[in-house]
Amino acid sequence: MNSFETDLKRAIGSLGFWAGLILEVSVLFFAGFTSDLFRACVPVLAALPYGTAWLNEYQSGYLKAYLPRTNVRSYIAGKFLACGISGGLLEALGVRICRLLKPEEAAGINEALIFASGMLWAVLAAALAAWAGSRCIAYGGSFVLYYFLVISYERYFADWYCLYPYEWLAPAHPWVFGETGVLVLLLGWILVVWCLYYFLLKRCIARL
Repeated sequence: MNSFETDLKRAIGSLGFWAGLILEVSVLFFAGFTSDLFRACVPVLAALPYGTAWLNEYQSGYLKAYLPRTNVRSYIAGKFLACGISGGLLEALGVRICRLLKPEEAAGINEALIFASGMLWAVLAAALAAWAGSRCIAYGGSFVLYYFLVISYERYFADWYCLYPYEWLAPAHPWVFGETGVLVLLLGWILVVWCLYYFLLKRCIARL
């Protein structure tokens, strides 16, 4: 089994994933997709499954024992993809379950956008954890950045809706190529975070 498969199984089977999924479904069922509560939960819940996985292995010393079994690039890619996929899946699966329970509430929701948004905030939390060496920063930092973008748009830069996180969940403005354009933007941001994440982890691993 390669590093990615191992990481993905650990991420999806983690307590954080299932606890986050239960919270996600509860919020969607009782508050709704358009509620501020749901929107506020996105950057935090997406990071729960695997946002601090690398930091845990690094601080515990497990990384030294595991690295000889794989190469550095595969190890970092496995952590990044497992974190992103589990975070995106948590968000998209929560919407899918809500769609089954309350079809009228989830009508018109693009699950691909939900998945990509969850993936972005999950890997961003992981990058912040690697940068700061703190679990609190992983969860709190992504939430702070999320609301910094929200407040910046709502109070100061109303024309910059492309940087508005709520818009990434449910576009309300015209986009080039429609919702596909939003998806391309999110994938672009994920690629940027990947470059940052790879640089941070490779530098830390080189110090071992």
